[in-house]
Amino acid sequence: MGKVLLALIGIVLFIYALFDLIATPGDRVRLLPKLLWFVLLLLVPVGPVLWLVLGHIRDTGPSTRGGQQRPRPPRGPRGPDDDPDYLRGL
Repeated sequence: MGKVLLALIGIVLFIYALFDLIATPGDRVRLLPKLLWFVLLLLVPVGPVLWLVLGHIRDTGPSTRGGQQRPRPPRGPRGPDDDPDYLRGL
């Protein structure tokens, strides 16, 4: 049962890394071209882990140090029950 579980984890990890490699734009790939990363993915126990750790640049969210920040949604009432003017009219 343990060998089957390890094989299943390896297959799932390979499939996830393969789809992640395909979906990652070429300018966000580090160290090697995408074709070489695909060849490395074929080394099932090591390749997907290397891709997930070293292969692509992760989106860390909005930067607070001089980078461009994503615009925040406008603050204000989100629904009629949050609007003080609406509640006054009840």
